[in-house]
Amino acid sequence: MNAQTIMICSGKGGTGKSTVAVLLGAELGRRGKRVLLIELDSGLRSVDVIAGVYGKTVYDIEDVLCGRCDGDKAVVQSPLYPGLSVISAPYEGGEVRSAPLARLVLAMRGYFDFILFDTAAGMGAPFTAAAQLAERALLVLTPDPVALRDGRIVADALIAGHHTQKSVRLIVNRVTRQSFGKNAPVFDLDECIDTVGVQLIGVIPESRALQLAGAHGAALAQGCAAQTAGAAIAGRVLGERIPLTFTGW
Repeated sequence: MNAQTIMICSGKGGTGKSTVAVLLGAELGRRGKRVLLIELDSGLRSVDVIAGVYGKTVYDIEDVLCGRCDGDKAVVQSPLYPGLSVISAPYEGGEVRSAPLARLVLAMRGYFDFILFDTAAGMGAPFTAAAQLAERALLVLTPDPVALRDGRIVADALIAGHHTQKSVRLIVNRVTRQSFGKNAPVFDLDECIDTVGVQLIGVIPESRALQLAGAHGAALAQGCAAQTAGAAIAGRVLGERIPLTFTGW
């Protein structure tokens, strides 16, 4: 195996990036893929709770990058989602450095089909390190003008680097019926796409089930609208031709 590398990023915080990262990893795992999700958002750790590995981690990504342990010692398998493993960010402190992260990916990519980077919001060190290693980028945004504007800045930065237009895709998260229209801040999905300037790969509805599952470290129920949307995104990542239809609004 030679894992594909994908970064999950955003401009502003609060777009649900980490939740989407776990959802994507879970759905790729459901399709029989072995997935490693590396959380790079030091000090704002959440993937361990969402993926159900809270209390099971001994080492984190900072321990690996500083050489305190080998990468395999920090890998924890999710008890909620078969096929998904996690390396968590530290609770506080830590600095993501490109060179040791590259060495970790080189050591790990033979054991996984996908390595996902859950970056911090914005374009700091975690974003820069992941952008240098990721073959593809998924930009997770909510349908509001600030998120879309910041998303455009991030998309432009990725494309100005080594990423092609084709390798960057947009996920619009937390969508409701009230998200769009004449009286809404954003008129429609086309405005989201045109503002950010990259193609759409998926839309995830606002989901109480997804919020509760993440907050309580429980598995997301099969068949709910958010799970269906996540499954469609995973399929498209794998090259499946799945129509962009939206349910659960």
